Amino acid sequence: MARTFDDLVAEAEAASVEGWDFSWLDGRATEQRPSWGYQRLLRERLAQVGAALDLQTGGGEVLAGAAPFPPLMAATEGWPPNLAKATALLHPLGAVVVAAPEDPPLPFADAAFDLVTSRHPVVPHWAEIARVLRPGGSYLAQHVGPASVFELVEYFLGPLPEAVRRGRHPDDERAAAEAAGLEVVDLRTERLRIEFHDIGAVVWFLRKVIWMVPDFTVDRYRDRLRDLHALIESDGPFVAHSARSLVDARKPR
Repeated sequence: MARTFDDLVAEAEAASVEGWDFSWLDGRATEQRPSWGYQRLLRERLAQVGAALDLQTGGGEVLAGAAPFPPLMAATEGWPPNLAKATALLHPLGAVVVAAPEDPPLPFADAAFDLVTSRHPVVPHWAEIARVLRPGGSYLAQHVGPASVFELVEYFLGPLPEAVRRGRHPDDERAAAEAAGLEVVDLRTERLRIEFHDIGAVVWFLRKVIWMVPDFTVDRYRDRLRDLHALIESDGPFVAHSARSLVDARKPR
């Protein structure tokens, strides 16, 4: 028997959105993964260095899956619920987790790390990344690309300006990295299919990824959510596309 709109929404509102674990969506939403396998690449790079820093580590889940770590492994996180979760997860694996805001400066000395990494940073602060890298060191990251999941975003917000849709464009990121003195070795972008199979998955996703629809609450968008529920019930999953970029940059020796 099909579950009602109210039941699905109430369940999604009550579910925890702490950390950066998306397993609550298992069976309710799917997302195609980038072909390059970021966590595998991260594990390979960590095995080659003596000191590494993971920026905006979230709940530490991605970094933990790339263990074992080099002799010096640090991670930063600024949101208190994620900070507590990352500390509990990463400390036993040998990483120190540092409370640090997303905005610069980073609380580390110049040339402190052989490798800086990040998965889905809000904003990559290129000058700080270059500053804390040793000569010859690398930045390896997976960034969110332009107009990611905008089918869903614009369903709620309406059409957005082209300047907003272009945000995080890989050409702009390349230029910013090079302006900070880094050499971009590899930069790839893919668009990947996402399917939301019920309205609860949409509600939970927008509660967790708060920058997608910044003013999102169920009460504010209840009518729009109800219409989307009816659309999914009649036509099947709501389809959107994420954008992901792999960035590999090096600080000259």
